[in-house]
Amino acid sequence: MYRHEGEDVFVIDSHVHFWDASEENITHDGGEQFIQCFYDYHTGFTPEDRQWTLEEYRKYSPERMVRDVFGKGYVDMAIFQPTYLSDFYADGFNTVERNAELAEEYPERFVLNGRFDPRDGEAGLRELERQKEEYDIDGVKLYTAEWNGDSKGWRLDSEECFEYLEKCRELGITNIHPHKGPTIRPLNRDAFDVSDVDDAATSFPELNFVVEHVGLPRLDDFCWIAAQEPNVYGGLAVAAPFAAVRPRKFGEILGELLFWLGEDRILFGSDYAIWEPEWLIEAVMEFELAPDQRDEYGVEFDLDAKRKIMGENAADLYDIDLDEKKQELRDDSVSAEFGLGDGEAAAD
Repeated sequence: MYRHEGEDVFVIDSHVHFWDASEENITHDGGEQFIQCFYDYHTGFTPEDRQWTLEEYRKYSPERMVRDVFGKGYVDMAIFQPTYLSDFYADGFNTVERNAELAEEYPERFVLNGRFDPRDGEAGLRELERQKEEYDIDGVKLYTAEWNGDSKGWRLDSEECFEYLEKCRELGITNIHPHKGPTIRPLNRDAFDVSDVDDAATSFPELNFVVEHVGLPRLDDFCWIAAQEPNVYGGLAVAAPFAAVRPRKFGEILGELLFWLGEDRILFGSDYAIWEPEWLIEAVMEFELAPDQRDEYGVEFDLDAKRKIMGENAADLYDIDLDEKKQELRDDSVSAEFGLGDGEAAAD
């Protein structure tokens, strides 16, 4: 748990992965391009003394993930967001099954999300039902730019996707996390466009659409959509590193989000293992809007707002009772292993 100004802040990292980009798992040139692009983001933003080697980055152990995220990373709970990329990786890049192994070992720490691809037709609907039945998922991660045979992307507002969203509503899978962020080689930029969020959110008001990466670099488009769709949220993964390396830019991003969405519809995410949460959480929690930005946007990024963004908003979406969870985590296996609890690993 992170300690800020003498206060504990419960952190839910809403965007983590447990991936395998080892050379033996790559079956297509796109798989190598994809992990190389991820690594470019890693080295471009990460402080030099915290950078991984490419070999470390390709495939990391479950022990390292638990240590990086919970042991030294201030995170209390984390939400898995799978990305299959089955055309590029023999066993998938970051699958529900791979994530489930860790979630089952640390059920008090991880929230497991599923996924779907509407191009999978009836078989995909059955698979979505299986994920709900086997893992009781409350959310799905959607990757609209993923390649599938001759197709290089799909849309949230398509008839096929609406059939899957209807299935989510029927099954009680209420949190929809579409990736709408920067282009990743070799995927197509246009397939990450945010315009398809609008009709999907309007058509399914019972579902929550957590737009990952807040549409960057299409922040304005995202904010105008989110302003009129109360069930649209913004995930800060990819935006968060700007707090450390380009604070003025982060102030612009955060100011727009607070102005249009408000502090109740923004979720922190590290995008682990693109970046480790430790330095990201430090940077975001210590960040303050510049005086002229506070004046322009008419907002404050105070402790109450930080509490909501760092954990309370995700807890609301996933029905996590934070008071109960704090008690549960004090004596769990992770706290015992890393000497956590009652602020021992917290930072001021």
